[in-house]
Amino acid sequence: MKAEHKVKLFLVDDDAVFLKSLEIQFMEHTNFDVETFSTGELCIQNLAKKPDVIVLDYHLDGVVKNAINGMQTLDIIKDTNGGIPVIMLSSQDKIEVAVSCMHHKAFDYVVKSETAFIRLQKVISNIFKYQKMEKELSWYMDRM
Repeated sequence: MKAEHKVKLFLVDDDAVFLKSLEIQFMEHTNFDVETFSTGELCIQNLAKKPDVIVLDYHLDGVVKNAINGMQTLDIIKDTNGGIPVIMLSSQDKIEVAVSCMHHKAFDYVVKSETAFIRLQKVISNIFKYQKMEKELSWYMDRM
């Protein structure tokens, strides 16, 4: 019997309290393998672990003074492995920020709030539905 693949989730945020809260929620309510990082640099250094999804804070400037921000981290992730879905997370609810993230190839944008965890669960579920549809479409196209 084939072992079920456990989703590897990277959470990247410089807000230690929010990061720990999110980690606990994912650990308690999902069967994900969760790794947390306080800087974009640490996330990038660990991309060889092949995360299935990355949740990435937009700012990332609270821990290390000259740390790269979330958008720079997103660009490096996409240059390194464009296939990793990245969900941007921020306390900013400005549409311009969300649009900018999407232009940088983020899968989605979630505003930090009391319901962020629920929203993230839905977005991650949509990522896997989308990937499944892409595989099925590719399979059908290969046979035509």
